Amino acid sequence: MALVDSKKMFEMAYKNGYAIGAFNVNNMEITQGIVAAIAEEKAPLILQISRGARSYASMSYLKAIIDVAVAENPDIPICMHLDHGDTFETCKQCVDDGFTSVMIDGSHHSFEDNIALTKQVVDYAHDHGVVVEAELGQLGGIEEDVVGISEEDVMNHLTDPDQAVEFVERTGVDSLAVAIGTSHGAYKFKTEPKLAFEVVEKIGEKLPGFPLVMHGSSSVLKEFKDLINKYGGAMPDAMGVPEEAITKASKMGVCKVNIDTDLRMAMTAKIRQVYAETPAEFDPRKYLGPAREAIKDMVKHKLQVLGCCGKAGECM
Repeated sequence: MALVDSKKMFEMAYKNGYAIGAFNVNNMEITQGIVAAIAEEKAPLILQISRGARSYASMSYLKAIIDVAVAENPDIPICMHLDHGDTFETCKQCVDDGFTSVMIDGSHHSFEDNIALTKQVVDYAHDHGVVVEAELGQLGGIEEDVVGISEEDVMNHLTDPDQAVEFVERTGVDSLAVAIGTSHGAYKFKTEPKLAFEVVEKIGEKLPGFPLVMHGSSSVLKEFKDLINKYGGAMPDAMGVPEEAITKASKMGVCKVNIDTDLRMAMTAKIRQVYAETPAEFDPRKYLGPAREAIKDMVKHKLQVLGCCGKAGECM
């Protein structure tokens, strides 16, 4: 099976009350770990590529790795998505490079400028059979080139449901990332966040059936933070998005949940453990292999949280 877009995935996710995991990839081992979990759990998959990933590995390498994953898993629908495209030119290039979904993030612009930029991307992408995600409202935190607002100010920049309706109608966008109190990166919150589920509910009432997206949704799992610190790391205490909140959101119209930080933490924790327990080890396969397995186990867990296990067949 060739790469697919996310239309059917989101249609079924919305209808049946689950969410699709959108996992960021930067190299072969991360991709292999994610895809191995997906194949075992028979879940649909969105593989995301950020600007940082394209700079690190180059698009040709990443696309080739994903092409192999698609070829080896013909029974799994896989969508290749641009994460946080910031210009029309970036989105256009990714459409031309074979992405099946792109995100244009104009959330840092004014409402009117965000609409104009998103509409420009939508027109080009739709002409080439590619779906578009946009963002309205502002998240907190920092991740790669994405710099959000402070933790203290997050709840003052939530998505306005009435603006969301106007935004969708004027742009023709296919899905919308909404700000409901989540935050990018590992150092999210000092205390457990209170997510604004009423925003999701109101948008769902005004735009029934329209797929929403949660960014900044890694949970900063304690087991990985503790393992990193046990073996020489220095990650301060931080709290991510509670997994029960992710499950709740997936039953309210959130059809895509972005996960990156938890992947990084799982990989780093296992590599640190191998280095500490076998300091003479110099074979990359001996630490990247266990790291890949840690990613696989973590993704399998996340798929249970999202409720999408066994849903691959209905999303084809």
